[in-house]
Amino acid sequence: MATTQFGEAVRRWRDRVSPQDAGLPVGGHRRAPGLRREELALLAGISVDYITRLEQGRAVNPSEQIIEALARALRLSDAERALLFRLGGLQPPGPERVSARITPSVQRLLDRMTGTPVAVFDAAWTLLVANPPYAALMGDPSGWRGLERNAVWRNFLGLNNRVRHTPGSRAAFLSAMAADLRSVAATYPNDPRLKQLVSALLESSETFAELWSTGGTGVHETARKTIRHPYVGDVTLDCDVLTVAGSDLHIMVYSAEPGTGDAERLALITALGTQSLDTRSLVG
Repeated sequence: MATTQFGEAVRRWRDRVSPQDAGLPVGGHRRAPGLRREELALLAGISVDYITRLEQGRAVNPSEQIIEALARALRLSDAERALLFRLGGLQPPGPERVSARITPSVQRLLDRMTGTPVAVFDAAWTLLVANPPYAALMGDPSGWRGLERNAVWRNFLGLNNRVRHTPGSRAAFLSAMAADLRSVAATYPNDPRLKQLVSALLESSETFAELWSTGGTGVHETARKTIRHPYVGDVTLDCDVLTVAGSDLHIMVYSAEPGTGDAERLALITALGTQSLDTRSLVG
């Protein structure tokens, strides 16, 4: 019964979200004002087939990540999100867990920053959402799964990183990331996913293990970065990491000084990216 109710709830909430509300282009004849299944799939980073099976009650035991992604894509309130978790047979994550909840105020901020590369990470630096300019600048993250979605993992394992570093700047950056993660681990000592991330890093990266053993804590902060884009070349940008009162979310924003060559290259990157990405690259 819960599985059927889960699918019915997803369908009901999908019908009430307009493409405009979700930042999607509207074109052609639409029989209903809500999101199509393929649009919800794109927003949540879930296959259309899986959403179909969820709505029809043929898919059972959706994971916490799936439910969280659907809640974000459907723009559910806190009460609706909690209900979706319960309908999926799970308890909503409590305060002892790293939250993947994007607040309505942060969502509105994302909706308005359509021409600026923006990504939102949870406290442990797992990517929650990235807009098309960010995907164009840093590489499309829509296909990343599991640990691939975590920035600490990607940086220590050297996965698809377009940011240029000198040996010194890379060492300082990795040290800051490890110290930041240790601070988060101290704040959420009982989070099982965070424990799994740290264990995987300790097993897979000698550099991380060495930094972790020092016991240092800290925060990964704003920096100026040079990104090597495959089509445009090097572009140097300010990377600001914003925080929201009452939330552990990290909002990463890239910008260039107006009137500079970097600003022109960033505009070109954004234009090139939006030609190949019909809508935002939300990943759940």
